[in-house]
Amino acid sequence: MKVLGIDPGTAACGYGIVHQSGGRLRATARGCWHTPAGAPVEVRLKTIYDGVAGLIAEHAPDAVALEESFVGADARIALSVGQARGAVLVAAANAGLSCAEYAPARVKQAVCGYGRAEKAQVQRMVQTILALAELPTPNHAADALAVAICHALSPPLLRVAGG
Repeated sequence: MKVLGIDPGTAACGYGIVHQSGGRLRATARGCWHTPAGAPVEVRLKTIYDGVAGLIAEHAPDAVALEESFVGADARIALSVGQARGAVLVAAANAGLSCAEYAPARVKQAVCGYGRAEKAQVQRMVQTILALAELPTPNHAADALAVAICHALSPPLLRVAGG
């Protein structure tokens, strides 16, 4: 199974691809798309859409997993993250891929064993699980790899139910 994990955001949108084979997980790609703050929102969303569509075309994942939006005090940030998630969902739908969404605490629980783990803990555990030579950076890419790991390690019935 190959999973494309996404840590959505319009300023920075992390991605990571995890391939599960023979009971082992390995990272096949990771990174982050950055969009300029002054760019029109439609241009920023197109960058994310094109990036996801390109990764799907190049790596042919079996599924896409996204981190659910965390709705904090700033409604503008929540709206912005929601728009980025929409661009990812449309790119996946155009490719005929199913999407699963996981709450940040669920991802941290799956990767670290603790749902309130700090970002540095998530990075170290992603490095360990995927046997990476160095810490995955930037944080958005590490978070995206964590989402992909969460989906790949989820029981099959939970994956079908979408998290």
